[in-house]
Amino acid sequence: RDGREAGRRRQPILSESEFLARREAVDRVMVVREKQRGDGKGVMTQVGVLEDKVLVEHFVTTESARSMVGNVYLGRVQNVLPSMEAAFVDIGRGRNGVLYAGEVNWEAAGLGGKARRIEQALKSGDMVLVQVTKDPIGQKGARLSTQISLAGRFLVYVPDGNSTGISRKLPDTERRRLKAILKEVVPEGSGVIIRTAAEGVSAEEIGRDVERLAAQWTEISEAAAKRTGSGAGTPVALYEEPDLLVKVVRDLFNEDFSKLVIQGETSWDTVHDYVSRVAPEMTERVERYDNPDVDVFATYRVDEQLAKALDRKVWLPSGGSLVIDRTEAMTVIDVNTGKYTGSGGNLEETVTKNNLEAAEEIVRQLRLRDVGGMVIIDFIDMVLESNRDLVLRRLTEALGRDRTRHQVSEVTSLGLVQLTRKKLGTGLVEAFSTPCEHCQGRGLIVHADPLHTESHNADEPGGRRGRRKGGNGKGSGESEAPAPKQAPRKDGPAPAAHPAALAISRQNGEADADADSAAGS
Repeated sequence: RDGREAGRRRQPILSESEFLARREAVDRVMVVREKQRGDGKGVMTQVGVLEDKVLVEHFVTTESARSMVGNVYLGRVQNVLPSMEAAFVDIGRGRNGVLYAGEVNWEAAGLGGKARRIEQALKSGDMVLVQVTKDPIGQKGARLSTQISLAGRFLVYVPDGNSTGISRKLPDTERRRLKAILKEVVPEGSGVIIRTAAEGVSAEEIGRDVERLAAQWTEISEAAAKRTGSGAGTPVALYEEPDLLVKVVRDLFNEDFSKLVIQGETSWDTVHDYVSRVAPEMTERVERYDNPDVDVFATYRVDEQLAKALDRKVWLPSGGSLVIDRTEAMTVIDVNTGKYTGSGGNLEETVTKNNLEAAEEIVRQLRLRDVGGMVIIDFIDMVLESNRDLVLRRLTEALGRDRTRHQVSEVTSLGLVQLTRKKLGTGLVEAFSTPCEHCQGRGLIVHADPLHTESHNADEPGGRRGRRKGGNGKGSGESEAPAPKQAPRKDGPAPAAHPAALAISRQNGEADADADSAAGS
């Protein structure tokens, strides 16, 4: 009875119109927590983004492991590999970074009429100005680019670019307004990319952002030219992005958020000063959390949702489930109905509703776990083409909230949905886990010998044998229960044997019977 009542209390699965309406009216809250690490090695800062009280994004940084993405270095080329179309550059951070030919700024390389090959642009020992586009992951070094870009609050400044780009998430009228503003404020020979946060922003604010970033680039280029001219051959950092907390507030915190709650003295000073300086109109939405007895993540149930996000299995509100597995090449997600049996209708309707709910939860898990690379989703098979299109459309619409660049490909012949999502840094699971020291993350322990399984057949060697009389540890007054009589074993094949074997067995039995009757006579 309790199970039936719990099933009745489950939330109904959203229709398409309800989903679109809810997507437009979302209560967004950003929560910041600063706390000591459990191992005592410094302080860690965590940022959680909640939509309708559900955790959808999470960022974490420590004093010893800061991200390098966005930093600009004057590096030294160590070696060039024409066969790999790549160069390895020492940026003074231990492991060399990798600069691929596709990330080289050929306009600034000064090749003249030579072919655009990396060995023509770079030589071992050259000093080159590079920017980190991806943090080191595993055995791979940092990804580098000579196409420098500096991020501001409303736009990204590209010093050597000649074109302007505007976020596709903005409406056409706003895009036209911003394009007219850019013609007036962007310097000659430079390019900009307008961010979504620029919606409704005045021309003066955009102009101030462009001037600040242009002055920043002038400082970087002058420092690089001075160091190169002096003959100093050691790599050096010329510009470093602010810490993750400021970067997240700069990139995410806008009018869509109802409030920003901060716990921690240092984090409060950093964020409050930054918001007061850059976006004073947003200062009233910044709140300080002053309850020392209750953690801010406990108040907003962030820790609870983080623990679930680290599991392999994710339960859906209606009773279905997702199973998320990471492999070397891709992430695979399997959709199951689990405990969900539908509420009337037929199997196709039940499966479609489960898949629709799974599509929305999959996007939340991709954002929360920061899954990158190739993702393969195995939805439950649907017969009708219209239902398959509906699920794919729901998946695409849910991805509209995802800031990370992604692309949904067509459904494969096996009914699998494949998509790619750009991987920028360390995912949630990688940040809070290490591979098992016994199986090295494989999930299996390999033995030298095949596994020995105990046989349960009493007739086989090593099997369980009957107890001897008097050897059961009972008193002499207790009588042993009589053993059940075993049916006499019959020669010949088992009842489920092949028909030909049964026919041969019957023929042999008839021959034996004839021989016995002849001997008796």
